[in-house]
Amino acid sequence: MRHPLSGHTAQLDESQFERVLNNAARLAMVGVGLAVLLALLQVGQVFLAPVTLAIVVGLMFGPVADRVESAGVPPALSAAVVVLLLLAVIFGFAMLFAVPLSEWVARAPLIWEKLQAQLASLKEPLQSIGDFQEQIGTALGSGGAMSVQVEDGSAVTGVAMLAPAILAQIAIFLASLYFFVATRDHIRTSVLSMCVTRRMRWRTAHVFRDVEYKVSRFLLSVTVINLCVGTAVSLAMWAIGMPSPLLWGAMAAVLNYIPYVGQAIMVTVLLAVGLGTQTELFQILLPVACYAGINFVEGQIFTPHFIGRTLTINPFIIFLSITFWIWTWGPVGGLVAVPTLLIAQSVIAHILPSRPVAPRRPVRRTAHMTAREELLANAAQAIREKRRDEEGEARKQGREEPPQGTGPTGVEPTAG
Repeated sequence: MRHPLSGHTAQLDESQFERVLNNAARLAMVGVGLAVLLALLQVGQVFLAPVTLAIVVGLMFGPVADRVESAGVPPALSAAVVVLLLLAVIFGFAMLFAVPLSEWVARAPLIWEKLQAQLASLKEPLQSIGDFQEQIGTALGSGGAMSVQVEDGSAVTGVAMLAPAILAQIAIFLASLYFFVATRDHIRTSVLSMCVTRRMRWRTAHVFRDVEYKVSRFLLSVTVINLCVGTAVSLAMWAIGMPSPLLWGAMAAVLNYIPYVGQAIMVTVLLAVGLGTQTELFQILLPVACYAGINFVEGQIFTPHFIGRTLTINPFIIFLSITFWIWTWGPVGGLVAVPTLLIAQSVIAHILPSRPVAPRRPVRRTAHMTAREELLANAAQAIREKRRDEEGEARKQGREEPPQGTGPTGVEPTAG
């Protein structure tokens, strides 16, 4: 005789197997969707990258356009003012870069010779590494020598091939910026009109408000901080006798828009210039030390004070975002990495609102308890309270259900 629980166990196993298959299918669909999205981002880089950058810059200059429109200027004209203002800023930075950069380009052969002289001391270690590589190749049976082929190409030809694509992206960026700033209110109204419920319209309006506030505040604050960093770097380079201090200040201000990566590039450039222009170790490392000190003060004091902790994001998430967008769109991706995180944070916060993990009876903090230990203790207390509530609800439902084998009225069903 078959045990009555065996069929029930088989049914449970089958349902669990179907649940696992359903979850695997959903994960596979998500993976395929992410792969398709990544392919679309890379294929549509020529169009999507300048449009995304235009939206980010438009959110930054939104308060400027609002101030101009408050004086009675129509939106089409205020958008033109924003575009002209941005072009003026870019032209100003280009003028700061042009003259000193041309001087450094002319001095590039001499700097390269000095770099070769500085790196000559590394010839013997590199030679030993090469000998070790040959021994490894011989031991593994690869007797052929490694050959490097340099294809003959012209830099002028490469620039000529890239010029139309660069000009097209600049034109797309300026046109997208103008139309986005001019029609941003119409875009907001059109999106809100597509929301069918009042609650959806309320959430969408708050998403627009938070995105505009966070992105504009973040970018404007970062711009002011970067200008201060550039000024401080210029003064420091002038004080230590570094040639072309305005160039290094402007470069530090521009690269500071890309967290982590920009600072690493700036340190590398200053170290290379120091190796190519100085002979003593102290003079080589002094520009790098000055920039590192200024960047440390900016990152630990000024940025938290002016931007605030409400706009801070996990540094690991920021690093992943910067790495992903630079890999996808290059330098433009590095500029839009943090603003896109702020936009995604605002959207997720209103679509999937999270509740703070707080117990009904918070844990009393002792004298030797740190803030992290207090947070973990309160989280554990909240989890225990939730588990007790779920167990109490399950026991309550079990008492309300009729005994097994009885009808809704408690009378045994008659045999057919």
